[in-house]
Amino acid sequence: MNQTHFTMELAEELLATLKSRFQANSNRHAGISWESVEARLRTHVSKLWSLYMMEKTGGEPDVFTQDATSGEVIFYDFSAETPAGRRSLCYDRAAWDSRKENKPETSAMDKAESMGVSMLTEEEYRAMQMLGEFDKKTSSWVVTPEEIRKRGGAIFCDRRYDHVFTYHNGADSYYAARGFRAKLVV
Repeated sequence: MNQTHFTMELAEELLATLKSRFQANSNRHAGISWESVEARLRTHVSKLWSLYMMEKTGGEPDVFTQDATSGEVIFYDFSAETPAGRRSLCYDRAAWDSRKENKPETSAMDKAESMGVSMLTEEEYRAMQMLGEFDKKTSSWVVTPEEIRKRGGAIFCDRRYDHVFTYHNGADSYYAARGFRAKLVV
């Protein structure tokens, strides 16, 4: 779905879903009120489409934090496993271009850009894992340092044995159980 087909009715449904998730998971964002989040969203309506895409692809977005100075609200994907609608993707466009056959639909970085979001960094991924247990059966690409990427690699994370692990793989690889988690700053 593109932004031109995103209606106010869908926006209101999304806000109701986000409010319900926010209230059900207050441990993730202690000290932040739904009213302040909703006010921010209604002031930055263009960001609702990106949140809708996070939701539609299975990310179950929720508030991670709110900047006390700027008021910016930061949303992360909090689905138990990497979002189902964003799996089987290689890392980026260069990796996708390098595949001669059996190319995935797109790359994680391209998909994130098309949704108007960014991928989590390793540090953000680890911070998210402090709020629950995620990716116990799947894994998620994370933003890869340039020195690794220029050598053909990319990194991903998961949670196994009650620990968060960071691994490497060829950036052109893709698996049914690997996707990416998104971040949106509103």
